[in-house]
Amino acid sequence: PMIRMRNPWGNEAEWNGPWSDSSPEWRYIPEDQKQEIGLTFDRDGEFWMSFQDFLNHFDRVEICNLSPDSLTEEQQNSGKRRWEMSMFEGEWTQGMTAGGCRNFLDTFWHNPQYVITLMDPDEDDDDGKCTVIVALMQKNRRSKRNMGMECLTIGFAIYHLTDEDMQTKPQGLSFFKYRASVGRSPHFINTREVCARFKLPPGHYLIVPSTFDPNEEGEFVIRVFSETQNNMEENDDHVGYGSPTDDKVLPNLPNPMDPKPKDAHNESLLKLFKSIAGPDMEVDWMELKRILDHSMKDDLPKTTSYTPLNYSQQNADYGGPAQGSEGGGLNILALLCGPFCKGTPFESIFSESNEQSPGNANQTKAGGYIGLPPVIVEENNGFSKDVCRSMVAMMDVDQSGKLGFEEFEALLNDIAKWKAVFKLYDPEQTGRIDGFKLRDALNSAGYHLNNRILNALAHRYGSRDGKISFDDFLMCAVKIRTYIDIFKQRDTENKDVATFSMDEWIEKTIYS
Repeated sequence: PMIRMRNPWGNEAEWNGPWSDSSPEWRYIPEDQKQEIGLTFDRDGEFWMSFQDFLNHFDRVEICNLSPDSLTEEQQNSGKRRWEMSMFEGEWTQGMTAGGCRNFLDTFWHNPQYVITLMDPDEDDDDGKCTVIVALMQKNRRSKRNMGMECLTIGFAIYHLTDEDMQTKPQGLSFFKYRASVGRSPHFINTREVCARFKLPPGHYLIVPSTFDPNEEGEFVIRVFSETQNNMEENDDHVGYGSPTDDKVLPNLPNPMDPKPKDAHNESLLKLFKSIAGPDMEVDWMELKRILDHSMKDDLPKTTSYTPLNYSQQNADYGGPAQGSEGGGLNILALLCGPFCKGTPFESIFSESNEQSPGNANQTKAGGYIGLPPVIVEENNGFSKDVCRSMVAMMDVDQSGKLGFEEFEALLNDIAKWKAVFKLYDPEQTGRIDGFKLRDALNSAGYHLNNRILNALAHRYGSRDGKISFDDFLMCAVKIRTYIDIFKQRDTENKDVATFSMDEWIEKTIYS
């Protein structure tokens, strides 16, 4: 017996043993039989081999099932029915689009959403319904199995949408709170693919693929098969920005239509600007940082940091003031400890810590080490240099690297807006917001972004636990506005299309 095969790598490489294209065995086969089996000797990746050679050289077979939309015209004419297929690729990202299943209502709506529109029922269906098959497959899990990556527990839910519902992109918490699903995957299970078949009336339907638990990261492919056209699309926001629309934010923002108040604060700010800017009355990013850090030091959110004590500094503290220090390390530590020790004598902290940890690496005074835990400090480090550089670039139309006072005032209004938004979503004033709140926070600031951009922001600016700091939130807002402005300058006809040469694109983006 013989087997006809195609190179699994999809290139021109072929088998070169017995019954290969150049093999002498083919001389004994009549020409009419060669023609009957469609034999060719081209370097097309297709070849023949004996069944015994196949058993000797292959130890695993994977069967590829062609999808129902792959029928040829000849096959359709023979009576076989071609199905319609729609496919999208997506991603679950921690703190952003990995919302978990419906059990986790507060985050479920953050999952990717897809809308299908079923126009016509099946031809032979007496109930006037449409056959729909939904298949959700995980990507890149098998290839990383040797790294300990197992399949996630996945599934999906289907919801009916009214014409009014179709105006909302994406559907929010209130929709899922009061709507029941009309279909769902049979199970949430940790297999590569879950699949289910449904009979649904014509209409609009929302499909929400998810992992079982929130914050489980992974990539997926979702496919929808139907006998009639299904018109599948992502149910996501259109990218753009405008004025803030959140009623909770607007009262805290300056009104650009009002006359500029000439109070003492503004006068002192102008005086500070002049003293730092110098004769040219312009500031670069370093000077901008000095002004912002001074003028907004009491308004910026404070972050909590954990500062471990340095052993060499501990030795210096016990043996006397370290070289170059003023008053010694103990005095500094006493000052830091003061707000947190609640009146406990500083010396007792040393003794208690050493008594409680006799066997750890921290030794007693005689050993030269002290048993203090890391010092907890709430601090405001001001604006980072990267944020200041990006803010200058956002307002600096002529790319001079500097801002005048009017540009600086406009920038302050933007910062006031972003600060008010951040405080709204950080009520406990931790200096960080949950990644799941980033979409709402940016919407409150006037930005509209889709899931792909939000995932990119999470990967770029999010912490390991999915949080966004105030500094990184500012960077998100500045970068998005800058890039949208760059694009709209070229998209003069509002067609969502802009053309740049490579030189122009590098020049525009590298300065931002």
